Parts: sequence; structure tokens; C-alpha cells
Amino acid sequence: MKMSTSFAISTEVSVARAGSHQTFAGPAEWFTGTVNVEMLFTAPEPATVSGGLVTFLPGARTDWHSHPLGQTLVVTSGFGRVQHWGGPLQEIRPGDVVTIPAGVKHWHGAAPDTAMTHIAIQESLDGKGADWMEKVSDEQYPR
Repeated sequence: MKMSTSFAISTEVSVARAGSHQTFAGPAEWFTGTVNVEMLFTAPEPATVSGGLVTFLPGARTDWHSHPLGQTLVVTSGFGRVQHWGGPLQEIRPGDVVTIPAGVKHWHGAAPDTAMTHIAIQESLDGKGADWMEKVSDEQYPR
């Protein structure tokens, strides 16, 4: 038997005004250093995509983590770093677009002496957008 699910889909364009988004400190269980997250959007069902503007102060970074459906980062200001498990440390700067494939263990954050802001876009799978792992050690984050 084939089951059908219907969702109410809006036919109106909506505008979320700048400054109207929820902003919160990045939790210490997922980040090292000072990080601020401004949730820009969470698409209505049936879509599962969300995006946030994430600002890392100098030296701040995510923990190692992965995303079940991958992630895209668009660097908007400052200088940062990104690395996948076992891969080289890469610098990222304004205008760079970072594509992280599904399930790839990685981290990203600011350079040691410069803040960095990026837009992070990811989809959720079964309600989960990320799998958080261990902290990035000081040896893994050279100054």
C-alpha cells in the first residue's frame, strides 16, 4: 500500500529582517573559544535545510564533527582554517566556499590571530544535522 504525506506549503514570500534572528553563544561542548551563532533560517517541512551565520573570535574553533548530508561554508569575513581527518590544514578567507561531503570528520574555525565569520548550510537526516566528536587538540591547531 502506498502512503501519501501532504504538507502545507506557503505560497507567500516572507522576509526575516536583519537583527530578528535568534543569536546564541556556541556551546562549550561543541566549540573551543568564543563563538556566536545567528540562526538565519530553518526551512519549513518537508525541507530539512538550515543555515546560520557563525562568528569565531581569534583561535576559536569547532570540535571534530561530521554531517550526515554534508555541509557548505561560505566565508564572509576574516581568516580561518578547515581540516578533514587525516588531511592538510587549509586556510580559508572571504569569498571561499568550502564543501564538506556527507560523513566526513572535520573541524573549522578562526585563525589564531584573526576572527572569521562564515555562513554554514546543512541538511538534517532524521532530525540530526551533525555528529559531534572530540575536541581539536592544541597540537592539531598549531599557532
